[in-house]
Amino acid sequence: MEEKSYIGGIASALKSLGTGLKTTMREFFTPKITEQYPENRATNTMFERFRGSLSMPHNEANEHKCIGCGLCQMACPNGSIKVTSEFYETEDGKKKKRLVKYEYDLGSCMFCQLCTQACPHGAIAFNQSYENAVFDRSKLVQVLNREGSKVEEKK
Repeated sequence: MEEKSYIGGIASALKSLGTGLKTTMREFFTPKITEQYPENRATNTMFERFRGSLSMPHNEANEHKCIGCGLCQMACPNGSIKVTSEFYETEDGKKKKRLVKYEYDLGSCMFCQLCTQACPHGAIAFNQSYENAVFDRSKLVQVLNREGSKVEEKK
């Protein structure tokens, strides 16, 4: 390793100091993007691709698109989704599967979006909710299908 002279050491130190000051001044004049949370709760919006928590959209007739196939459950690497379904017989004698209960554990979800990509009907999606803090972890387990809901009929 080459040893620097006294003047060379001072020049190297001044160059390093100049680099640091240049970075500091550049950041000092860039516009700030800090959100004043929680004061701006009413107007605060997350960016479009934000993954808050999983939801199952229902229409005004309390119908959803989930057929209970379980592909989302198989795609989930953490086991955050538990789909309970049952077979029933239609009027014309065919056996069909229907969703009984769709449980989602927000506490173990890693928001990878593999479940939404695996869903063939687009029945689940991530919403924009970001306030999910609770004192009891059992409150993070949610049932996504509503009481009395059924599968949306194809038109």
